[in-house]
Amino acid sequence: MTEYKTVFGSLTNYEKGGVEAINDSPQNYVFSNLFEVASRAKPWEKVAVAKNMEYVIEAIRAEGVSPWRIAAHDEFALVMDGQVTIDLLDPDSVTANPTSTGSVAVDGEPSGRKMGQIVAKRGHMSLLPANRCYRMSARDASVVLLQTILGPDTLQRWPDICQRH
Repeated sequence: MTEYKTVFGSLTNYEKGGVEAINDSPQNYVFSNLFEVASRAKPWEKVAVAKNMEYVIEAIRAEGVSPWRIAAHDEFALVMDGQVTIDLLDPDSVTANPTSTGSVAVDGEPSGRKMGQIVAKRGHMSLLPANRCYRMSARDASVVLLQTILGPDTLQRWPDICQRH
């Protein structure tokens, strides 16, 4: 019986991997490594690493303090490496455009009722509720996967991050 060993990577220790096509070209498949994508990203860039119709999973290099953001729909943040703190706020006057997709930056410091703070470590998933502001922070470089809808701040770098041969 073949024995398999699962090795979970991190921002500082990962292997790229790849697609082994049996009777096809690897160019017909999408394959990227979220840790490699995050290692090349600027803090808080939202780089798509998976897409299904309008839905995307974004790899985010969490480092320092992000700007406040808001989305018209729920989002889910999964910490893949490190520790990330998420501040949640029910805003007084900032609203998300109900027809917008993805999260958008909020100008300045929004006022409103503080909803609490989430301290998420590797493997922890957090709900970012619709029409609420959130801000993330990480003392050390960390990695977040954000499940959302393709929006104006989603960076699609498929030629740069996918296996080509």
